[in-house]
Amino acid sequence: MSSSRPALLTVEGLTMRFGGIVANNDVNFTVDQGSITALIGPNGAGKTTVFNCVTGFYKATEGRIRLQTEAGEVEVGELLTRPVLGGSYLVARAGIARTFQNIRLFKEMTAVENLLVAQHQRLNRNLLAGTFDSAGFRAAEDEGIERAFHWLRVMNLLDDANKLAGSLPYGRQRRLEIARAMCTGPRLVCLDEPAAGLNPSETEELSELIRRLRGEHGVTVLLIEHDMGLVMGISEHIVVLDHGEVIADGGPAHIRSSPAVIAAYLGTETTEVTP
Repeated sequence: MSSSRPALLTVEGLTMRFGGIVANNDVNFTVDQGSITALIGPNGAGKTTVFNCVTGFYKATEGRIRLQTEAGEVEVGELLTRPVLGGSYLVARAGIARTFQNIRLFKEMTAVENLLVAQHQRLNRNLLAGTFDSAGFRAAEDEGIERAFHWLRVMNLLDDANKLAGSLPYGRQRRLEIARAMCTGPRLVCLDEPAAGLNPSETEELSELIRRLRGEHGVTVLLIEHDMGLVMGISEHIVVLDHGEVIADGGPAHIRSSPAVIAAYLGTETTEVTP
């Protein structure tokens, strides 16, 4: 897909094998800076495996995943091979955050505590500074609290700040998980089925929230989603997977009319054989 904007994320030749099973085969796509890109496909198409490779939970068998940062380009695969603190930790530090299809909040912590835990990379972890409650330690702590309440406000969750995360209604837990991801200061946020389990009004609220993340907060969004109304309503770029391979790549109008996409979702007519 051509665009005048530079690519923030480039996936080239991504192949992921689990023994003899090929989950992704030669997957190629880009996510432009400041865009909302959707990764869609039938169940079992390999979407979450792509996410796990992009966010550092898996190391791809083959291929390259490149992220453009303020300091220059980094390769996710190279970060995963670092001998010290390699893996998803360094991928998060490079600027990629994610949510999960199955919500993974710390349910026995309050909403604000969940957001503070997410900022452990940003906070002052110097043992002596914490022991002696230095000015620098207090300043970092105050900054973390301020950032947590900022994202609670953005997500309309201020009233839930001191409630246990596990006690919140499902839709609010979804928004809290996005707030937690945003507290890490990502350049790219990967949302794994953020509308799963939401009612129509919550889904519409989520759509507006994702637009605001891009428009007002300058974050690039990559999402997996089965709600085609949401996908077509907010995405500028859609990548379609089927059986681990990209079968279509383009804007909503192109994807709607693609015979390959229609066949993947609806199946193809079979010819009846007459004996």
